Amino acid sequence: MKTHYNVLFLCTGNSARSIMAEAILNHKSKGGFTAYSAGSHPSRQVRPEALRQLESAGFSTAGLRSKPWEEFAAADAAKMDFVFTVCDNAAKEVCPVWPGQPMSAHWGVADPAAVTGAPEEIARAFREAFMALDRRIGLFLSLPLNALEQLALQREIDEIGRR
Repeated sequence: MKTHYNVLFLCTGNSARSIMAEAILNHKSKGGFTAYSAGSHPSRQVRPEALRQLESAGFSTAGLRSKPWEEFAAADAAKMDFVFTVCDNAAKEVCPVWPGQPMSAHWGVADPAAVTGAPEEIARAFREAFMALDRRIGLFLSLPLNALEQLALQREIDEIGRR
């Protein structure tokens, strides 16, 4: 029976949504999961609004950085059990072949980095993205992973992405 899982969250820029998902899962899983994030075209900078949102929720931002997904496709990379795209652009891209053939799903979340306007509007967009990811990750963590057959598990994680 497996007791630890690796999860990779993907987005194009790896500056906000995937970064927040990485931090949320690492915080909420209490060691049962190790979450990572990466981008197909990483911005190389984490959005300060994403870091502020995480900090205001009491989550650690230590070690968070924008990185390319090639880091996780290398032969010596950690084997992923799950790969989730959190933006529509990354979901449409041709992804590398991940070692170990992890389960994957698309959990589209509106891009808070694309919002312009008053600081309050931008903060609200980051808060809404955080809440959507937090809800989906909470649902994911409630799945009885060891008890579900692979096909049933795939259906469940796909369904979470539609919520």
